[in-house]
Amino acid sequence: MFSTAGLFNKIGCPEAAQCQLPSCLFSHSISRKENVIDESSVSTTAASTLNVDPENPESRPKKRRRINTDNGQVGTPSKVGGFDASTTYSSTRLIDASKSKSIVRECLPKSTTRAISPPPLRKESRPAETRRALIGLSTIPHDGVLLVNGRTTRECRPRESLNPRMLKKPPASHVIRLQLLKLLHEQMIRLNKEVQTSTDSAKDALELSEAELVTAALDEEFRSARDDAKVYTNVLKLRIVALKRMKLEEWKKERLKQIAQDFPQIIPPEVKKPFTTLESGLSSIEELLLVSKLITAQDGLGKHGYVTSPPTEAEVEQARKGVETSQGWEQCDRCKSRFQVFPGRRAEDGALTSGGSCTYHFGKPRRPAKEKSDTGHKDTVHSCCGQQLGTPGCVTAESHVFKVSENKRLALIMPFKRTIKTGPIMPESAVCFDCEMGYTTLGMELIRLTATAWPDGKELLDVLVRPLGEVLDLNSRFSGVWPKHFTDAVQYTESSPPAEPSNETGEQERRLSMVNSPGEARELLFAHLTTTTPLIGHALENDLNSARIIHPTIIDTVVLYPHPRGLPIRHGLKMLVKKHLNIDIQTGGAQGHDSKEDARAAGELVRLKVKETWKTMQAEGWTVSQGEFSPPLPGGLPSAQGIRVPESGAL
Repeated sequence: MFSTAGLFNKIGCPEAAQCQLPSCLFSHSISRKENVIDESSVSTTAASTLNVDPENPESRPKKRRRINTDNGQVGTPSKVGGFDASTTYSSTRLIDASKSKSIVRECLPKSTTRAISPPPLRKESRPAETRRALIGLSTIPHDGVLLVNGRTTRECRPRESLNPRMLKKPPASHVIRLQLLKLLHEQMIRLNKEVQTSTDSAKDALELSEAELVTAALDEEFRSARDDAKVYTNVLKLRIVALKRMKLEEWKKERLKQIAQDFPQIIPPEVKKPFTTLESGLSSIEELLLVSKLITAQDGLGKHGYVTSPPTEAEVEQARKGVETSQGWEQCDRCKSRFQVFPGRRAEDGALTSGGSCTYHFGKPRRPAKEKSDTGHKDTVHSCCGQQLGTPGCVTAESHVFKVSENKRLALIMPFKRTIKTGPIMPESAVCFDCEMGYTTLGMELIRLTATAWPDGKELLDVLVRPLGEVLDLNSRFSGVWPKHFTDAVQYTESSPPAEPSNETGEQERRLSMVNSPGEARELLFAHLTTTTPLIGHALENDLNSARIIHPTIIDTVVLYPHPRGLPIRHGLKMLVKKHLNIDIQTGGAQGHDSKEDARAAGELVRLKVKETWKTMQAEGWTVSQGEFSPPLPGGLPSAQGIRVPESGAL
């Protein structure tokens, strides 16, 4: 080993008494506060303390070593090599153990001894009750899955910095995007400060925190960059100018709209207009006669999920063996991860599922609409949050869920049943039918069944259904069924009143009735059906399978209004009603759907087809008179022998 040059022997060791090096380059005879030391005096002092000769290096004490005690633990004896173990030795001086703590404290920087200041207080998110009271609303309908672990969807998102989000094909350079983003953020801060200084009683609810301002600016910039790539800079510049000119009242209106989206349980959706029926120009009896022309042929629909015949006993037994072999392992219907289900709860901890919470996107993937000026490719995004495919989910649920689609496994849980009651050739009425499903330990089960008469739309049945398995998730965002509905439900009786609106606003305040099983709900529906009764609905295979019903006479709006590419691709009911009837349905947002509204909407789509069918028949020369349809003759005169429509009650 080469000898040291002594360049650091006048600098105090940073470790001081805690140094463990046998030959340290720094000096241990001075503190860190001293810059110059007298090495000879330190050496003499140390030598006199130890009674050794400073000129003889061999007489200096060697570094102590830890030795094992008699009980097998590492310890330090009272005397080691003739020296007192109550003192601490270094390579150049001896330090008394009682003074070592004060010496170490002097050697440490001042920042280590300074009192630690508490972290800044973060603005707590106001609960739904407080925000609603500040806005001026009195009551809250109920709690639901919109709040995930006490937080809203926006609060579940991670905190972000004011930096443009990444895109595969950004519409502008990062410098330009950042500049526009900062200008947008500045205007939002200005308007937010005006809210803070205003005298409005709801200012605390309208005010945004720093993190929410950043998120709002990032969301708006990202939407423009993704959807308006060709005119990105123009769109953002116009938005910045609009914010500069925006008054406080306009900003409050925008904030209220945003709160209505983020907190649908605080601000209810606008009251919908009464559902207006379509005029076909025919009487109810004549409409029932023509609706028989729209019966859906079920041949070939089995491959698309429609069950036309119940599974055999051998198939059900095969499904039973498969379930026993799988030992409860399923694939999550939302995040596609594997997890285990414990019907009846796990004995160790009472859990229903394994795998913890589920993070997923509840919106379907969609491709942004292209404009004439767009020539490039647009990435598919999730409709719920606008994020690209493959990004982490935007919503967190308490547990994973699964769905059973195989007919034989559905029959294992609850057998299918055919409509047995026979009826006349010409039905007296048709039935519009819709079901809502939720997730349980047995898959997706029926939790609400609604039936209305067609064509008058009168309610026939609307009940909550107690599922067979333990509930994992009521799927309230889509089903519209919340825990409060089951809590406030009353037992169904034949005298239960219909769930019609009981106030002027149209909100349903009456408690729903509940039946004890899906089988009981099915029998209540069978009381209104015969084998010839047309059963009307949208995507009826889902509703029929959830109730385990096989009905020969169905009218499915999916088949009446097919997608250009055919099944299994289909249009949604909301889109069909808006396109053909110009009526908005399913406007509740996160509050979910209304099964009665969906059933009546499907009936109106069928009425529209009846109207179109009659218009075509009129163009061909058909006439109707006193309940009779008369076909045209070759000479243009109506036939003397027409189609007799039965009178009401004659069947």
